[in-house]
Amino acid sequence: MNSFPHQLIYQQNGSPNGPVSPVHSPTHTPSPPTTSPGQTSPLSYPVSHGVPAIYSGGNMLFSFQSKLQPKMQSPLNHAFAPHSLLNSGPPGQSLMQQPNITVPQTHTLPVTNTPHWQSQLNYYAICRNSNSPHHHARQAAAAARNSNLGNPGSSAIAITDPNNPNKPPLNGVLSKKEKEVNGEKQDQPFQQWMTIDLGGMGLKNISKELFQYDFLTTLYINHNNLTYISPEISKLRNLTLLDISGNKLSVIPPELGMLTSLRELLLFDNLLVNIPFELGTLYQLETLGLEGNVGLNDAIKSILQKDGTASVIQFLRDNCQVPPRPIERDWIMLENEAGGDRDTFTLLCYNILCEKYATTQLYGYTPLWALDWDYRKELIVSEVLSYNADIVCLQEVDTSQYDEYFKDTFHNHGGYDSVYWPKSRAKTMADWEKKSVDGCATFYKSSKYQLIDKQLIEFNQVALQRPDFKKTDDMFNRVITKDNIAVITLLENKETLSRVIVVNCHIHWDPTYADVKLVQVAMLMDELDKLAQKWCTNNSPYNYTSPQKISTIICGDFNSTPDSGVYEFLTRGIIRQDHDDFGDHSTNTLSVTGLLGGIDKEYLTKMVGFPNAHFPSDHVVILAEFRVKPPQPIPQQPQFGLSSNGLQRRFNGSQLGSRRYGCNNG
Repeated sequence: MNSFPHQLIYQQNGSPNGPVSPVHSPTHTPSPPTTSPGQTSPLSYPVSHGVPAIYSGGNMLFSFQSKLQPKMQSPLNHAFAPHSLLNSGPPGQSLMQQPNITVPQTHTLPVTNTPHWQSQLNYYAICRNSNSPHHHARQAAAAARNSNLGNPGSSAIAITDPNNPNKPPLNGVLSKKEKEVNGEKQDQPFQQWMTIDLGGMGLKNISKELFQYDFLTTLYINHNNLTYISPEISKLRNLTLLDISGNKLSVIPPELGMLTSLRELLLFDNLLVNIPFELGTLYQLETLGLEGNVGLNDAIKSILQKDGTASVIQFLRDNCQVPPRPIERDWIMLENEAGGDRDTFTLLCYNILCEKYATTQLYGYTPLWALDWDYRKELIVSEVLSYNADIVCLQEVDTSQYDEYFKDTFHNHGGYDSVYWPKSRAKTMADWEKKSVDGCATFYKSSKYQLIDKQLIEFNQVALQRPDFKKTDDMFNRVITKDNIAVITLLENKETLSRVIVVNCHIHWDPTYADVKLVQVAMLMDELDKLAQKWCTNNSPYNYTSPQKISTIICGDFNSTPDSGVYEFLTRGIIRQDHDDFGDHSTNTLSVTGLLGGIDKEYLTKMVGFPNAHFPSDHVVILAEFRVKPPQPIPQQPQFGLSSNGLQRRFNGSQLGSRRYGCNNG
């Protein structure tokens, strides 16, 4: 670890004690509006009270500055006029440059009497009293010294995060944690300190090396002579408290909006006039300290005085300029020679984020207008239709939205017929209630395929019918309470008469139920085996006399990471008995000839998370092209289901798993 020149560990007497290392690209979706509708309705934030908790990880991606230019086309006849509070400056700069910005003055009490403003003034007074060198570090040392009077063996006190819910370290040493490296668990030491106090030092510049310490949760650079903050501060993604008060800053970098774990951002006593709209992504912010900036824009100050920090963040978020759209995703060719249109087909998989789940509580960084279902549903349809896939598998499709919108829209504009089932809970609900239940929908080109058969797999019902599950009460109870499903269709190519089994599933979401996810996938494979046996026939040019001869594609949202048992099972066909989450793979009927590449990395580094103006879901589309191989001899008999050596399943085909991009979940 690189050393840092400032002393960060203090003896009990407060004296320093040495330095411490501190995308084939079919036509993409239309562009969103270049300016937001500027909604300013009140928004309720899930703000916690008392001591702020530490938020670490889960927040990806970087700055807002972009080299890409926005396209001016509006999506699907949405017309958003420029908002009066926005200017046309380049992306990534403060948009609040106009001196005549005002907001409606609807309050009746003097602003100085509002609880929000009194809290601001109280915090301001405390901050002004912290202008001595290393004020916070010395306070922590004094507090630790007093608390350790009965423990003379403790001679050095680490300056730790005051918000850290964990116990303070003993002699600056924390316990160890386990990390798996190459399949083996190794002890790894915890980071021993997470706070840096450089306050009251009269500093004129801050080295960029400081911003390499991305483990920091608290940073004090208050009461110095700083006139500039580098955009590279956006690398400190784990910060919950940032104090830049008492400097000479006239602007702050818009990249501060990437620090989405912030609970306190203190900017007291600077020279700020405007606040970048990009700070609207700080959806967890509880305190925004702005008093003492005498030239501060009246609009921001008025909102802060009247309604507090949450309303300021809402105002900035919903009025922020739309960033430039990403470049088109590449199409990656995996085989130079394809078999022609007769032998190939494309399949698209997409979790569209149903309306009821798209809330500001879960996606507080997304503008309200970009979360609106009327905006998102048209963007979803536009994107899906632009790829013109032969088969489309969607998850999180509301029953009412399927019946009233998606079914007819995809049929009329894309030539798709479809199969849909909602989750199991719909069976227990009244007709008006079940309309909001989401499920899985499979669409297929009616000009190319005919539906031979379809089947719904309800995992809780399958578990009820299996006597082996009832032998383990805990697992049985964990599985039957989850109403996840899979929709299985058997499609036949009208021209070639080749058949393909398409599985569209949505596995349970909760990370603490990794065992349930694995069991659901194992049950899916077992049921798939039974259906494949049922669908065998010799009345076909492909002579489907064995399940291994029928092409099978398993796609959906598996809510699983690459190190999970689900991923290992599906990709390798077998799972170790000792896998933390708790079979043999043949691909003789299909080959992958191409797939849709990832989203532009430059774009991703500037986004807090999805959904946003360009991507209407917290997942992204995945798309692949397959070629049907001529029939081949079967080397051995298939083995399915559960065996003494672990979960095994031999099958033909491929898996497509939905990928999530977001600030909350990976």
